[in-house]
Amino acid sequence: MILEALIGFTFLAALLVLLAPNAWAGRLAFALSTVPFIGSLYLWSRFDAVGNALTGGTIAFESRYEWVEVGGRTVSWFVGLDGISLPLVVLTTFLVPLAILSAWTPVDSRQSQFYGLMLFMEANLLGVFTALDFFLWFVFWEAVLVPMYFLIGIWGGPRRKYAAIKFFVYTNAASLLMFIGFMSLTFALGDSIGSLALPEITQAIADGGLETWFGISPGRMAMVAFLAMFAGFAVKVPIVPVHTWLPDAHVEAPTPVSVLLAGVLLKMGTYALLRFNFTMLPEQASALAVPIAAIAVISVVYGAMLALAQKDLKRIVAYSSVSSMGYVLLGLVVFTEYGVGGATFQMVAHGLISGLMFMAVGVVYNATHTRMVGDMAGMADRMPVTVGILVAGAFGYMGLPLMAGFAGEFFIFVGAFGAPSLPYAPVFTALAMFGIVIVAGYLLSAMQKTLFGPFRLETDYEIGPAPFHDVAPLAVLLAAIIVLGVAPDLFFEMIRDAAMPVVEGVSVDV
Repeated sequence: MILEALIGFTFLAALLVLLAPNAWAGRLAFALSTVPFIGSLYLWSRFDAVGNALTGGTIAFESRYEWVEVGGRTVSWFVGLDGISLPLVVLTTFLVPLAILSAWTPVDSRQSQFYGLMLFMEANLLGVFTALDFFLWFVFWEAVLVPMYFLIGIWGGPRRKYAAIKFFVYTNAASLLMFIGFMSLTFALGDSIGSLALPEITQAIADGGLETWFGISPGRMAMVAFLAMFAGFAVKVPIVPVHTWLPDAHVEAPTPVSVLLAGVLLKMGTYALLRFNFTMLPEQASALAVPIAAIAVISVVYGAMLALAQKDLKRIVAYSSVSSMGYVLLGLVVFTEYGVGGATFQMVAHGLISGLMFMAVGVVYNATHTRMVGDMAGMADRMPVTVGILVAGAFGYMGLPLMAGFAGEFFIFVGAFGAPSLPYAPVFTALAMFGIVIVAGYLLSAMQKTLFGPFRLETDYEIGPAPFHDVAPLAVLLAAIIVLGVAPDLFFEMIRDAAMPVVEGVSVDV
C-alpha cells in the first residue's frame, strides 16, 4: 500500500502545516515535503512494470478495493503506476519541496495556509497520476483546482481575483465537457463493462464493445467522445486558442505557485490526452491526425510569437509554455515510438525547465520588485549566480544539447519526421522546428536587455546576491536538467516501454 501511504501522508502533512504557527510553517512544510520525494525515489528504485497500465500491461504497486456501486458499475479505489505515470510522480514530488523553499522570501503572510494548500495540491496531483478508476481520478482532478484558486486569489498580484476566477471558470468548464465525453463512452459500452476502471474500459473499446446509443452509431459516438475530451483537456494543456487563462494566472500567481502551475499542472492536460484520447481512442486520433498536428504547430509558432511581443518576464515564460506544449501534442499525434515517448519525456523536461525559469524570474523580482524588461539592465553584475543559472535555463529552453529540453525535442522530431500515420509529417515537423528559432530570439533579446550592459534599475532598491535559500533550488533544478539531458534513459526506457502499446494500437496503411 505504498501509494496509499504516499498520498495519505501528503494529505496529513497538509493538515499539520495548516495547523502550525506561521513562524515555522515554511520550514515544517519543506521538511514534510521531502518525505513524498523520498517515497517516489523508493518507487522508482523498485519499479518493475512492463507495458502500459491501460492496455493489459503489468501495473506496479497496484492496489484495488471496491468503493461503491453507481448505475450498475463498480467504483473502486484503484491506483498503480506504469512507465508513463511514474516519471510524473517523481517530477511532482521533486518540484514541490523546491517550490516551498523558494516561497520563504516572497510569502510573508498567512504562511501556514499557503504551505498547507501547496501540500494539499501535491496530494491531489499524486492522485491524478496514480488513479486508474475514472471516478477516483476525476475526484483528484477536480480537487487540484481548489488550492490553486485560493493560492492565486489570496497571495497573487493586483489582479489576482480576476486571474483566479478566470482560471477556475475555464478549467472547470473544460472538466465538464471532458466528463460528458467520457461518460457518453461508458453508457455506449452498455453491459460490456462492470466498473469504471480505465484498463477495463480501454479493453472494452478495443474489443468493439461500443453499441448504438440513442440512435448514435458506435463510430460516431467514439468520435464525439474523442472531440469532447480533446476540447476539455486542451484547455488544461493549454493549446491555442484556449490558452488565454494561462498568462493571467502566471502573472498574478506568486512565484512558487507559477512553478507548480507550469511544472506539473499543465502536464495534467497532456497526461490525460495520452491516457484517454490517444490510448483509448487511437483510431479516432489517427483519423484527426492532420488537424491535431496543425493545432500543435500553430501552438508552437503562435505561442513563441506572443512571447516575442511581451515586456513582462513572467509573460514571456508563460507564453513559452504554450509553445512547448505544442511540441508535446505533436509527439502524441504521430503515434511512433519516439514521438509518444518523446512527448512524455518532454513533459518531464519542460516541468524542470519552466520551473527553473519561473523560479529565477521570481528571485530577480524579489530583489528588484519589477519584471518589466525596460525597467532594469546589468543585473549580472549584482546577482551573478542567479543570472548565470537563469541564462543556463534559457539555453535549456532553446534546446541546448546535453540538457533535458534538447533530448525531449530531439525524440519528438525523430519520431515525427517520418511518421507513417501523419500525412505531410516532414512539413509539420519542419514548421514546428522553426519555433526553436523564435524561442532563441525572444529569450536572447530579453536576457540581453535585462541581464547585461551597464547597471540600471527604475525601482529604488539595493541589489545584491540572492540569499542561499533562493539560489539553492535553482542550482538543484539546473543540475537535474543537465543530468536528465546527459542520461535521458533514466526515464526514457520505461517511458518507451509504456508508450509502445499506444503506438501498436493504431493500424496504418503504408
